[in-house]
Amino acid sequence: MKWRFEPGHSAAEFRARHMMVTWVRGSFKNVEGEIDFDPQCPEKLSVAARIDARACWTGEPTRDDHLRSADFLHCEAYPSIRFTSTAVAKIGPSDYEVTGNLAIRDVTRPVLLAVRYLGTWQTPWWEDGVDKGPKERAGFTGTTSIDRYDFGVGWNGALANGGVVVGRRVEIVLDVEGIRVDE
Repeated sequence: MKWRFEPGHSAAEFRARHMMVTWVRGSFKNVEGEIDFDPQCPEKLSVAARIDARACWTGEPTRDDHLRSADFLHCEAYPSIRFTSTAVAKIGPSDYEVTGNLAIRDVTRPVLLAVRYLGTWQTPWWEDGVDKGPKERAGFTGTTSIDRYDFGVGWNGALANGGVVVGRRVEIVLDVEGIRVDE
């Protein structure tokens, strides 16, 4: 079964340590992609996703501009972040380890996503104020942690006593609402 990400209800959120004492959080809305997933054959799961890096939002315009700059995501040269799965392992009734290639800037590296399948539901489908449903929706959430330096995102500033302005680890949470694609 194919599921297309519902952009208005799919997002990627991230957090990284700031000034050694707190977290800065941000998000990318309108994540696009497709999942091939049949709950009866979950070991065949595959996913391809694209995030518009230019849509990075933390709630602070100056920081957002800095994150889009060559110091971080370099959106002018690399406007999207991509993930393509390469393998899946079922580790629980609704839990999977999905290995795939994550591309940030001009670097592609393997990452492991902890994915949870949240189930499916028949729902309305509104177009121009008219319910043209039902449509079947599926929910997924995924988490991972990356070292941003591995992807060439190495800007930082030094603080006293060996501290840094921005931590190397970035924790990522993905929330995906998929709409079943009629075949």
